[in-house]
Parts: sequence; structure tokens; C-alpha cells
Amino acid sequence: MSSRTYLLAAGAFTVGTSGYIISGLLPEISRELEVSLPSAGLLLTAFAIAYAIASPLLAAATGSWGRKRLVIAALGVSALGNALSAVAPNYELLLGARVLSALGAAVFTPVATAMATAINPPERRGRVVAIVFGGLTTALVVGVPAGNLLGGALGYQGVFGIVAGVTVIAAVASAVWLPAVEPPPAVGIRERFAVLGDARVRMVLGMTVLGCLSAFSVFTYVSPLVSETAGLHGGVISLLLLAYGVGGAIGNTLGGRVTDRFGSRRPLLYSFTAFVVLLATLPLTAVTAVTAAVALCLWGMATWSTNPPIQNWLIELAPETAGLLLSINASAIYLGVGLSGVVGGVVVSAWGVVALPPVAAVVASLSFVLLVRAGRPVASKRAELVAA
Repeated sequence: MSSRTYLLAAGAFTVGTSGYIISGLLPEISRELEVSLPSAGLLLTAFAIAYAIASPLLAAATGSWGRKRLVIAALGVSALGNALSAVAPNYELLLGARVLSALGAAVFTPVATAMATAINPPERRGRVVAIVFGGLTTALVVGVPAGNLLGGALGYQGVFGIVAGVTVIAAVASAVWLPAVEPPPAVGIRERFAVLGDARVRMVLGMTVLGCLSAFSVFTYVSPLVSETAGLHGGVISLLLLAYGVGGAIGNTLGGRVTDRFGSRRPLLYSFTAFVVLLATLPLTAVTAVTAAVALCLWGMATWSTNPPIQNWLIELAPETAGLLLSINASAIYLGVGLSGVVGGVVVSAWGVVALPPVAAVVASLSFVLLVRAGRPVASKRAELVAA
């Protein structure tokens, strides 16, 4: 396996941190800019919606670019957006800077994944994709708790400045060490979305949207939530975010292994069941530092364990256009994340932050309807090999 794969994973870590870090900075942003928590949460919404809309559009617009050039440009745009976030003097300019950061991330993640598969042998493709997406998981494990911990000392401007600097380093390293990779055949917008004619594809993508909507509507407000349920603040919340991220990393790994063995549908049944139960009971379980850490770790496991079977199911449904479909799934992820800021803000304003997990659990339960209607997918080739 090419060691350069880990460089692409490092880039995924920087853009993932840029997107997720708002969750740990909400109290600082709300206080320093004198805006409400729901308004601060909309910064995550702006990032996510911009990502969801821009990803397929920019992929088509930059289809003729060399992959190395595109990776460097995407990291440069992300770094610029974070640098502007660090100096933004008001909420409106910070909002615009978050959108700019999202454009860089929207280009980087699918291109880095495709580039990683291009510079490695085909038989290592699954492992390679997992390594690149591991950068995003690491952003939850390390980046978000670090942002929460540093936010109190440096303010949100200092944290965004650090993210910008790390992203510049990743861009320079990519320019020095990544090989040149030719672009794939050009694909237009119409061809990119043709696969959505399959109703099963739409239902699986719907599970992605609902899962991300319910998960991130709570994760965005997790700091004020545990402050109210358990009276926790400061560094303790950073440790709780770390527990969630560790759980997410474990869940992502386990989700891939059980998908290889059992296919896509059965793991999703168990993951969504655990996901709904853990969300619904979160206000009752996150009442001390210890129980909150356990609850958030298990919730992180359940949340991130859904990613491998959903992506595997999509590949099974349309193997000939798998790359394009996974790009659309990435947009679906960030569409759900974007909607989470709106839904979360409405619920928090109307009923308070403690009402958010049960409402999110109701939303997540709708995934079961789509899961049943989508039916049984075609058996995974990897699962067939394991069974043999």
C-alpha cells in the first residue's frame, strides 16, 4: 500500500476538523459574537448545505483537472476559509468564511478518495477508502475535543487559525509528495444524477439524510446539553467529545467488518435500533461525567457503524457508477448535517436543549421505514468470499 494514502487521510483530517469543530466552539462563538446558541449552530448548517450543493457541481466543473492539482487547490481554499474565520469580526463574515471552507472540503473528500484508489492496487481498494475516511473519524476523536479545549483559552479565532495553519501544511506536503494522477473521463451533471432513478437508491440515501439529521442535531448542541443534564463544563466536555469520537472510530471499524460478513441490511437493523434507543435515553443517562462518557461512546459507535453498510449497499445497487453514487451520498451526509442545525435550533428554541435527543430519536426511527421498503440488497461479493 502506498504510504501517500496516509497523506490524503491527513488532508481528510484537516477538512473534517474544519467542518466538525463548530460543535465544540458553540459556547465561545455564542458568547464572543453575542448571538444565541441556535444562531451559532447555523454556522454548521451553512457549512453543510454549501458542501451538499457544491460537491457534485464542483466535481463536474473540475472534472478535467489533474487530481493532484485539485487536491492542492481544495486544501488551499479550505485553509483560506479557516483563516478568514479566524479574523472575522462579526457573525455575518464568519458565516461567509464557513461557506468558503465548505467549498474546499466538498472538492477534497471525494477527490482524495478517488486518488487513493488510483495510486494503490485494486485489491486494496476497500482498505484504502477506509484509511481516507479514517481521517474524518480522527477529526472527531482529536480535532473536535481539542477545539473545545483550546476554545476557552484561545477563543474561536485562535482555534480556526490553528486549523488554517495545519491545512496549509497538508497542502504543501501534498504538493511535494503526491504523484500526478490524470483525471477520469468527464461526467456531466445529468449523468451524475441518473442513478437516482432507482427507488432503492433514493431510500438508502434517505437513510443517510435522516441518520445524519438526527445525529448531528444533537451533536451540534452536545456541549450545552451535558452542561444542563450533568452540570459539566470546560475540560470535562472535551473528554466527553473524545469519548464520542473514540466510539465513532470503533463503530466505523466494526461496521465495516460485520458488513463484510453479513451484508448491509442486517447490520443496519441493529445499528439503527441502538442509535434510536441511545438517543431517546440520552437525557436520562448523561447525568454524571461517567455515565455521559459511556452514553456518548456507545452513541458514537452506533452512529458511525451505519456508514460502512450504507456505502456498501449503494455500491451493490449500482456498481457501474459506484464512485458517482458515493459522491452523491457525501452530499446526502452534509444535507442531513445542514438540516440538523435548522431542526436543532427550532427544537432548542421551542422546548429547550434537553428535548432535542428524544425528538432526534423520532426522526431516526423513520430510517426503519426506508430500510424495510428498500428490501434486501444483492449479496456482497466480499461477504460471498468470506462465506466461502
